[in-house]
Amino acid sequence: MRVHRGSAFFLSLLIASAFAVLVRAQQAAPDAGPAKPALLGQYDDWGVYAATPNGRKICFAIAKPISAETKPPNHARNQPYMSLATRPADKVINEISIVVDYPFRMTSEATIQVGSTTFQLYTQGDTSWVKNIAEETHIVDALSVGGIAVVKGTSADGMESIDTYSLKGLTEALDRVAQECKPNMTRQRCFKSDRDCRLEAREPNLPQALLP
Repeated sequence: MRVHRGSAFFLSLLIASAFAVLVRAQQAAPDAGPAKPALLGQYDDWGVYAATPNGRKICFAIAKPISAETKPPNHARNQPYMSLATRPADKVINEISIVVDYPFRMTSEATIQVGSTTFQLYTQGDTSWVKNIAEETHIVDALSVGGIAVVKGTSADGMESIDTYSLKGLTEALDRVAQECKPNMTRQRCFKSDRDCRLEAREPNLPQALLP
């Protein structure tokens, strides 16, 4: 399940503002209003946040990689991160999104490897999501019991990135997400392609108040 292309930017602002808090310190965000992400807890390498933009609650677990490599080396970019978001109003549970902080090569795919299994990701701008929606639950299960996840992608100028994420604490983080954002397990049906359904499923137009 994915967001309208225009709405993806606003959702990224929400997660990015939470991530800024995570990078600064492992402590609660000060004076977080309902539209601002508030830190609910830190579980080893994963932080859990919640916000209620336009009355629609969103909860997500988020982490930065423990290592971020590029080929060729020392390619300039800011901080990548991975998040798993739950939005009960949209019937979305643990949706994986990964920001690499560079523009992916047009029409290219990225990958996420957990253990010996590699999954395909589709890309848009500087973000990637699970390509096959039917695999998302399996990937979340693999992440929950895995030790590390390795995300690889290629930029518009041919740079390759290899970001390695620790999965320590993710299971506890997702348990907290489930407690805070109890999902409606009834999924909406969509008869379009996986990509179109996922792009259309996210509706929250997150306001400018989410800007850090």
